Amino acid sequence: MNLNDLQNISENFQSTQRMPVLFLGHGSPMNAIEENQFVQGFRKAATEIPRPNAILCISAHWYTEGTLVTAMEMPKTIHDFYGFPKELFDVQYPAPGNPELAAETAELLLPLEVEEDHNWGLDHGAWSVIRHMYPEAYIPVIQLSIDYTKPPQYHYDLAKRLHKLREKGILIIGSGNIVHNLRLIDWKNINTVGAGWDWAVEAREKTNNWLLDGNFQPIIDYQKQGTFLEYAVPTPDHYLPLIYTLGLKDRSEHLSLFNDELIGGSLSMTSVRIG
Repeated sequence: MNLNDLQNISENFQSTQRMPVLFLGHGSPMNAIEENQFVQGFRKAATEIPRPNAILCISAHWYTEGTLVTAMEMPKTIHDFYGFPKELFDVQYPAPGNPELAAETAELLLPLEVEEDHNWGLDHGAWSVIRHMYPEAYIPVIQLSIDYTKPPQYHYDLAKRLHKLREKGILIIGSGNIVHNLRLIDWKNINTVGAGWDWAVEAREKTNNWLLDGNFQPIIDYQKQGTFLEYAVPTPDHYLPLIYTLGLKDRSEHLSLFNDELIGGSLSMTSVRIG
């Protein structure tokens, strides 16, 4: 790609007012087709922000060695789960991709080599929440993968380099769960909103306090905080999308929470809006 190509890419994304950033607790894939307070929260969030020119999603479910960005014209809908009803597998979210935005994203992350991917598509971490926000599927969506070989601080710093996209009408969404331990689900309370083990309650309370105080370093250094976060974050895949969201925050920006509930003992639906 030469300098003229890069200039043409940048011209496709004219400056706009700064877009907010979202972290969405996506929870069970069934939230894609169920009607509940959480999907209502996703819809409400969409009504409270400007209509984006495109969406860049960092999903817990695209966990790779190295960093990739989807660059196809029409990403497929990926049903990356099993054991759910046919109704869920029948869902399609035919949003277009945006190869120009993929190239712009890769450019912003230089000198990191970002591979432009033509095989992935939109996994359920992306489409299960975005379909509630923009059901017409008219807004282009691309995904940026999470490099599982890198520590949380790396992802926080990497996200900062994407900030320019916010000035071009791009909505950046991190999709995962702050508390996410599938091995310790309380099956008797799988659908009980507010049900949480003691460690999950502590994890929610402390991370919420750090978020609202703007004290992000303990969140980044979650592995040093004690047993409650060891249980809440047994693997980093669902947690790291939050780190990307926080890396995009300006110091003066307001941070707020919504969908802030525990469910099933060991999951939190807590979502974050910045800006």
